[in-house]
Amino acid sequence: MLVCVALLMIPLSIRATETVCRLQGATNIPMLSKDGDITIGAIFSLHRKVIDRRLDYRTKPEPRECQRLDFTEFQFAQTVMYAIEEINNSTEILFNISLGYEIYDSCASIPLSIRAAQALVNGHEIMFSSNSSCTKPSFVPAIIAESGSSPTIAIARTVGPFQIPVISHFATCACLSNRNEFPTFFRTIPSDYYQSRALAQLVKHFGWTWVGTIRSDNDYGNSGMATFTQAAQQEGVCIEYSEAFYRNDPSEKILRIVNIIKKSTAKVIVAFLAQSDMFALLTEMVRENITGIQWIGSEAWVTSTNLVTKENHRVLGGSIGFAIRKALIPGLEEFLQKEFWETAFSCSMPDNTTHIKSEYSNSCTGSESLRELNNTFTDVSQLGISNNVYKAVYAIAYSLNNMFTCENGQGTIGNKTCANNIRFEPWQLLHYMKNVNFKTKHGEEVYFDQNGDPSATYELVNWQLNNKGITEFVTIGYYDASAPYGQQFTIKNIGIIWAGDKTEVPKSVCSESCPPGTRKAVQKGKPVCCFDCIPCAEGEISNQTDSIDCLKCPMEYWSNVKRDQCILKDIEFLSFGEIMGMLLVIFSLTGSCITIAVAIVFFYYIDTPIVKANNSELSFLLLFSLALCFLCSLTFIGQPSSWSCMLSHMTFGVTFVLCISCVLGKTIVVLMAFRATLPGKNIMKWFGPTQQRLSVFTSTFIQCLICTLWLLISPPFPNRNMRHYKDKIILECDLGSATAFYAVLGYIGFLSAMCFVLAFLARNLPDNFNEAKYITFSMLIFCAVWITFIPAYVSSPGKYTVAVEIFAMLASSFGLLFCIFAPKCYIILLKPEKNTKKHLMGRTSTKSV
Repeated sequence: MLVCVALLMIPLSIRATETVCRLQGATNIPMLSKDGDITIGAIFSLHRKVIDRRLDYRTKPEPRECQRLDFTEFQFAQTVMYAIEEINNSTEILFNISLGYEIYDSCASIPLSIRAAQALVNGHEIMFSSNSSCTKPSFVPAIIAESGSSPTIAIARTVGPFQIPVISHFATCACLSNRNEFPTFFRTIPSDYYQSRALAQLVKHFGWTWVGTIRSDNDYGNSGMATFTQAAQQEGVCIEYSEAFYRNDPSEKILRIVNIIKKSTAKVIVAFLAQSDMFALLTEMVRENITGIQWIGSEAWVTSTNLVTKENHRVLGGSIGFAIRKALIPGLEEFLQKEFWETAFSCSMPDNTTHIKSEYSNSCTGSESLRELNNTFTDVSQLGISNNVYKAVYAIAYSLNNMFTCENGQGTIGNKTCANNIRFEPWQLLHYMKNVNFKTKHGEEVYFDQNGDPSATYELVNWQLNNKGITEFVTIGYYDASAPYGQQFTIKNIGIIWAGDKTEVPKSVCSESCPPGTRKAVQKGKPVCCFDCIPCAEGEISNQTDSIDCLKCPMEYWSNVKRDQCILKDIEFLSFGEIMGMLLVIFSLTGSCITIAVAIVFFYYIDTPIVKANNSELSFLLLFSLALCFLCSLTFIGQPSSWSCMLSHMTFGVTFVLCISCVLGKTIVVLMAFRATLPGKNIMKWFGPTQQRLSVFTSTFIQCLICTLWLLISPPFPNRNMRHYKDKIILECDLGSATAFYAVLGYIGFLSAMCFVLAFLARNLPDNFNEAKYITFSMLIFCAVWITFIPAYVSSPGKYTVAVEIFAMLASSFGLLFCIFAPKCYIILLKPEKNTKKHLMGRTSTKSV
């Protein structure tokens, strides 16, 4: 008896020394579960909403209830079940090891997501004993969760310290790629880092520079829109407004956003929204009948069949956006239909397509009817996300397989050997998850980069109505982030339907594009996409649309009328072909001809008293120099060259000095002749023909010396003058040395002034034909012409400068010709009776100087 008592007391004493750990709170039971050697955890939002209850803190809260079954999420859960059954019946992976699952419903609630994650870590035991502490191995080695970024972030942070891998099929927030914060996170859907940039490039591709943005007020929307905003700025896209909301926000907030959309000028909206948030906004949009907006959607809602109705199509018709690429999962459709049918009619279908045994005993007859079988649960036309769930299950399975078989050349993990039985730590599986690489049955490669992300590829889809009036998501292109920049988009040659069922790309700009010939000027206080188009200034062009700056044309070019092209400037010079040049040539030749005619008359009447009395030798030399003066003006006409520039200025200086020297000689002769007639005077012997020739030669030689020095020091040269005219190039002769030019003019002026003074002094000599009077008048004209020439020369632009110079030369030459020789020719030809010595010698008075 004592022995029995002692035996009974042994377990009691053992219990007294053990630490008993008890689960606090109620046990959280999974919605769907199946036993296996290894259990995989999964968390989905099988219901859309949690029923709110008033808590009074006096009674223990009841378990929270959910409503509104989400068929899409339920399809995800069924995909997990199908993939696990497929793996369990496979001989290629995890042979003799069965997988089980526990699938929890988070009801789209972050607290419930965390509770489900804790349940997957702890298991369902109410209490257990431990010799040291209340620690135990994780109930699941990996968790598939969840469809939203915010709940996934909460789950990853909760189980991360336990080194339990979390793999998501639909959490796209770029923040989850931060390995410091989420070292155990993986996903089979690309990061929004790539989608946000793809959306910015898409907007730019279609020429939209003025858009509105709406986002979910959570990690998914805020992170994705922040990346989009940064990428949009780099692409030159401006955002008119940016609004955020959550589906549970008051209706007044959503209505405020709808009113902003109604009043905005942007015709394109980029919606980075979760499906449920888009549904809430769409309800108000339909109620307000807002149409004609081009929607650009993120992958969370752009292919959601839950949003497809006739009323919604009026608002969202023509939407485009990025979606996860479609995939084919063989057998999934039959599996889903079987599950749905058996659940709906409580009967078992013949098990000829799947490996799951039915829980119902009675067989389905096949004659059961449903009013509408097609729904999002059985719809396998858009299996992009379901395929991500499928790949997530297989990623865990292949990692387990590699861990148990020590494949991929990884015989050890750190200093420990790889696992060789079903009892292992999560960190061991985590090691193999980082290096998993396999291909699915339809050839899709699955792997994770250093951040736990897959390769980023998307389909570009467009909301279109088919022939039956049903909305379809038509694939119009692809995006591959791994391709070089500029080659990431591939647009199919398929007609895109835009908002309002239009076939033309809508416009959404704050300001119309500035055409070539103008530049953009940002409007004060507005984004850079709002600008005015300012025409380019003269001499500047812009040959591209929306140019920021105008380019200055090269020196020899000028802008055309449209300011979009630089053209060669017009080259201007006084040519023989234009009217002014022709007139000057005519006057020059006319003057030369008249001069020659006068010389012929003088030569013909050389023996008459009037020719002899006026020093015939100087007269002929004067006529010769006048002819040269008329002809030298021709050297100034035409395109300047090195020789023409030197010839024109040299001939001008020398011929006019020769001419003035002859006039000066004639003036001195008149004075000397009068002095010689006075008693006791014999002055003419000091100014005879030899002295006259010497004086003319000396005067001309001085000018020749000045011109020679000019040619040696800095001769005139052709120059392309671009200062006077902005749109013209003036071809002119640059003086070279302005000092030499002024010396030439100054010397001519000095001789002219001397000649004028002497002629003025001799104007009242008592001869009947006093030549000094005419010389005085001619020199008065000569000086007046050249004095007025100076300001006219300086102020005349371009070819008119040359014309003024030629005009001065011709005017002064005609003045000398007519004033000196016209009276003589008049007497010789019309008044021959006065051409006698008696008449010329007659005196009316005897006055001295």
